[in-house]
Amino acid sequence: MIGDRVQLVSTVAKLELVVEEGATLEIGERSLINFGCSIVALDRVTIGARSLIGPHCMIMDTGFHDIDPDRRLQPPTAQPITIGENVWLGARVIVMPGVTIGDDSVVGVGSVVTHDVPPRSVAVGAPARVVKNL
Repeated sequence: MIGDRVQLVSTVAKLELVVEEGATLEIGERSLINFGCSIVALDRVTIGARSLIGPHCMIMDTGFHDIDPDRRLQPPTAQPITIGENVWLGARVIVMPGVTIGDDSVVGVGSVVTHDVPPRSVAVGAPARVVKNL
């Protein structure tokens, strides 16, 4: 499901949207998904209305392979990702499986989001940490 007035930019580098059978990718109205992004839903990825996803971001609800060498070839597990409304992800942000980013938040360039980000927060770094409340 892609809402009204969503912009999908794929001019400089291709945009990659992957939705496995039975999974859901939901992008809210008036959102911008910039070029070079990879968004993968094995279960569910939700991006709220009016969100801005910078170039070359990776949003994947699965790691694709287990770190246990004996389980690497087994089917991957997934944990839903929720990105709230009016969220801005800077360029090259990586959002890990199971993360929720609250409404009106900002994630700085190159950050790796491994834990939830509260609403109206600015998070930066690898791993991303909240440095400011809005």
